[in-house]
Amino acid sequence: MRDIEIKTRDGTAKAAFVPSPSSGGSRAGVILYMDAFGPRAALYQMAERLAGHGYAVLVPDLFYRFGAYGPFDAKTAFATEETGSRIRKMIAETTQEMTIHDSEAFLDALSDNGATGPVGAVGYCLGGARALNAAGAFPGRILAAASFHGGNLASDAPDSPANRAASIKAKVYVGCAGVDNSFPPEQSARLAGALRSAEVDHIIENYVGMRHGWCVPDHGVYDETGAERHWKRLTEFFSETLG
Repeated sequence: MRDIEIKTRDGTAKAAFVPSPSSGGSRAGVILYMDAFGPRAALYQMAERLAGHGYAVLVPDLFYRFGAYGPFDAKTAFATEETGSRIRKMIAETTQEMTIHDSEAFLDALSDNGATGPVGAVGYCLGGARALNAAGAFPGRILAAASFHGGNLASDAPDSPANRAASIKAKVYVGCAGVDNSFPPEQSARLAGALRSAEVDHIIENYVGMRHGWCVPDHGVYDETGAERHWKRLTEFFSETLG
């Protein structure tokens, strides 16, 4: 893994780049869109595991506009008013449109670092919607997009993925936490309807009993069995779509 800097329209985003261990030929790439707690060891660990399946993986800092911060402790960050307020501010002020514009630079960074094959995206928590929206914004470049415990995927907001389903040409996988107020059953049904209407090849799977954040190893609700199931689904999904 190495640290890189990515020039965007609004500044410079730091990112971690994990090359694929395979050599020769063009390589598939994956953008891993972070959760609310920012780039940190847990996400780098996940990126390295994904890279082990033959992908070059990029983990960009979506909150780079705020300068230096964190790393936040996923178990305690919302327990204090100071850190909780700061995270909520960064989430609210880093709009979907900002991340979409940044994603063009992220895609270029993958290719500049040798990931010249097909590209997939996966996002966790706030990153889930951003992965799906990036796929909609760059249909010729992102061929597969996955969301795990993504929130507000089918809200009334115009930038929710359900409202942009018609622009998505990628294959889509959505893994829902069984207990997640940020993506209740009615939103799941609405997203499914929107994707069907747009003729998007998709799977929406409910991980019964899992809570929001179950996939990421430093979350307090991390569930090893559920996380391993997520890994199986994700790697099969990318294998089928990216090769």
